[in-house]
Amino acid sequence: MKKFQVLGLVAASIMTTATFAAEFSFDRPGSGIGTGITPVGHLAWEQGLPSVSYQEGTVDGVKDKTLTLNGDMLLRTGLADGLELQLGWQGPVWQQYKHAGTKKETNGLGDVSIGLKKAINLKDDRLTMALLAEAIIATGNDEFTNHDDIYSLTSAVAYKFSDLVGTSITMRYEAQNSDWAVTAIPTIDYKIAGKLSGFSEFVYRKAESQDYEYGLGTGLVYSLNDRAQLDASIGVDLNGDQKSYNGGLGLSVLF
Repeated sequence: MKKFQVLGLVAASIMTTATFAAEFSFDRPGSGIGTGITPVGHLAWEQGLPSVSYQEGTVDGVKDKTLTLNGDMLLRTGLADGLELQLGWQGPVWQQYKHAGTKKETNGLGDVSIGLKKAINLKDDRLTMALLAEAIIATGNDEFTNHDDIYSLTSAVAYKFSDLVGTSITMRYEAQNSDWAVTAIPTIDYKIAGKLSGFSEFVYRKAESQDYEYGLGTGLVYSLNDRAQLDASIGVDLNGDQKSYNGGLGLSVLF
């Protein structure tokens, strides 16, 4: 009898783990966040391999170019049912700056972040929601830090139209040294074939005393299995005459 009880507990544990794996989703890639929460007792590691940004502008009539590579990472672990802790780091950063025939290379470390993400039960099989309270602590080197801490509250609402298409919107409200900013990121995700899927997003941001900022992004996600994925993405900023691009590769694993 005890053997059957043990087998039953093992089977229930396996079914529970499978359910968690099916409901869980990574926050990479893209500028928004997902509504999935890391199960209790599990750790999600989301790593840039690396993330890339490129800016090209004009200073005193002469073009300047800046290329930045950083190995950003995010660790997520479940604290309770529907609640997770997030620890992030902008990682090691390498930057190359070119202007008027001169080239300068610098490297250092970026800022760290800590956050709590909570799932909101909307009692709908297709509609999900999550809230993220986060603090970005300005601990990085001078060239790669925000200089002042940033405190933010982010909401994400996702609607699954079908097994092939889904949509979501992320709203981020942040405060830095008494200055406020708001960012809206509507996103559509779609299955392409087999384990390959894609996403497209529009980014709108308005910071206090700053011009409106706009951007477009798109990318691909390949699911290695229920607990691991590879991603590739690219984005462009649509602000003024300056050229600005971002993107990169990433690996995400659920342990």
